[in-house]
Amino acid sequence: MRSKYAIIAGTGMGKIFELSEKHEVETPYGSAELYSVKGFQNLIFLPRHGIGYSLPPHKINYRANIYSLKKSGVNFAIATNAVGSLNKRLSPGSFVVPDQIIDFTRSRKSTFFEGEDGNVVFTDVTFPYSEKVRSALLVASKRLQIKVYSRGTYVCTEGPRYETAAEIRAYKLLGADIVGMTGAPEAFLAKEAGIEYASISVVTNYAAGIAKQISHGLVMDIMHNAQESVRKLIFEAINVLEESLK
Repeated sequence: MRSKYAIIAGTGMGKIFELSEKHEVETPYGSAELYSVKGFQNLIFLPRHGIGYSLPPHKINYRANIYSLKKSGVNFAIATNAVGSLNKRLSPGSFVVPDQIIDFTRSRKSTFFEGEDGNVVFTDVTFPYSEKVRSALLVASKRLQIKVYSRGTYVCTEGPRYETAAEIRAYKLLGADIVGMTGAPEAFLAKEAGIEYASISVVTNYAAGIAKQISHGLVMDIMHNAQESVRKLIFEAINVLEESLK
């Protein structure tokens, strides 16, 4: 299976597209499950948490996922993330295309370059997200008249617990706008693999201390309601990328 584009679907986005054939891809880091999307020859669907949402964020095999996309010929990847808001102007239901990320994960394998082959590689992640893909998403949002915030700093935590109010205050002081559990090391691995990667972050709630309580049920409800708009944004962004390659 060879494809140019990939969708990495996060929380609440497991049924965003109609899937057909399943592909088990073996990698040096384990296997990954990829799916063909009905009606699209050049598109791969990767359910980050597995079909049926069986993997918590800290147990996702990010290296196998990204390596499998590279092995399948993917050049461009668009991810989705459910996030909490640290910024009161980013209310639940808002869409953000982040341009920066802060990594507070602890136990995840975060690089392909372990030095085992005698080579030490340092990857420049000054700009962690692809400007080509970010731009395509923003052009798509204008065409579709779907409001999208064009910048934001995503802070990634280990999970699966939500953050404390004190942690959220600290992240806010560091300049974070949104908080989630799956943005890292995914963005960094895509950078190492040479895949043009960006994400659509869907705000599902205000973060701890801003909201009195965080409900996973509410998170899933908002992600479900966002599905159609996210699907349209992704398809139109792929059209924009195709136009730019002609």
